Amino acid sequence: MIKINEKLKRILTDPRALLWLWMIIALAGMTRMGHGRENNFLIFRYVYWHVIGRLPLYEQYPQEYFDMNHYGPTFSLVIAPFAIPPVWLGMLLWLVALTLGLYVAIRHSLFTRWQQVFIFWFCAHELLNAIQMQQFNIAIAAIIVASYYLIRRERDFWAACLIMIGTFVKLYGIVGLAFFFFSRHKGRLVASCAFWALVLFVAPMLISSPEYILTQYQEWFACLVGKNTENYFATYQNISLIGMVRKISGSSAYSDLWLMIPGLVAFLLPYLRVSQYKHEAFRQTLLASVLMFLILFSTGSENSTYIIAVVGVAIWYTAAPWKRGWPDVVLMVYVFFFCTMAHSDLMPKFIREECIKPYSLKALPVVLVWFRLCYEMYVRDYADTRPVPQQS
Repeated sequence: MIKINEKLKRILTDPRALLWLWMIIALAGMTRMGHGRENNFLIFRYVYWHVIGRLPLYEQYPQEYFDMNHYGPTFSLVIAPFAIPPVWLGMLLWLVALTLGLYVAIRHSLFTRWQQVFIFWFCAHELLNAIQMQQFNIAIAAIIVASYYLIRRERDFWAACLIMIGTFVKLYGIVGLAFFFFSRHKGRLVASCAFWALVLFVAPMLISSPEYILTQYQEWFACLVGKNTENYFATYQNISLIGMVRKISGSSAYSDLWLMIPGLVAFLLPYLRVSQYKHEAFRQTLLASVLMFLILFSTGSENSTYIIAVVGVAIWYTAAPWKRGWPDVVLMVYVFFFCTMAHSDLMPKFIREECIKPYSLKALPVVLVWFRLCYEMYVRDYADTRPVPQQS
């Protein structure tokens, strides 16, 4: 029995087995093919073809897909390798690339072996949620984690590349600059961001025209401003702290700034603890805070964006150099069942449809974790007495 348990443990913690698990999840996304369930991929795919044809990117195309594109013109180049093949093949490659990208970002990070294993298992169901919607948010999570890793490894040029790709595609990537103070080459990082911003701004013009792309950037800005207002009470949008408060209050009379400004202050306060910067656990916890803050204070947050926040939750739990107590374990269980499972059929329909969805309560478990994280970053010492982690 002992040998069997040891063998099972080795299998469950083997990076190759975990890679296969995540690849199976990626393939599970192909069950969404047919009956319009691959709609998000079609929206992404047509960004490339509309740029090629110099068609408006932010209009309805009911003959091709429902809903609208909200990604920047630069996304046309990101999606190009997946837009050119037949739809089924392009979608398959897209899902595999998204999953593999996040796997590699975590696997080649500064996380210890057990941290990686925990993140892979804890986030598996949330990954499935995002994969079934073919969401680019998986790539955003990978971009943020990888940009942190690259800055820590003094590869600021490539960190800047990822940060700018995320910014020019969905704006979310800009939060990678939260790691600016961890860079040993701040001037190089700023210059690299400026370089890549210029490259990515101009790049779509190579497959269309300058006039067309400049117009689409203007339309993109207008689209995002309009979408922000539309998301206030949307059932499947604004699943965030600010959305939860607005939907529970039922009021549209106040500005989100009343929540966003205090939230930003709470997020920034740990930067004052400069003496803690030298501790890897502190830096990783800030990474976790970035991943959660991005979702909790965005009106564009939806069910499938929570792959970003849940990766943050897993990093928070594993990064602390102290032993986690039972309140933290309870929080993690709460996150797993009432966040990652919130919109699944495993959640009783009445709770899902009458409580969680109308009031964006999927956000609540992550809100509680983020509040606890902020408190810890204000008062705890992150000095790590554990052995230096060895990459495997």
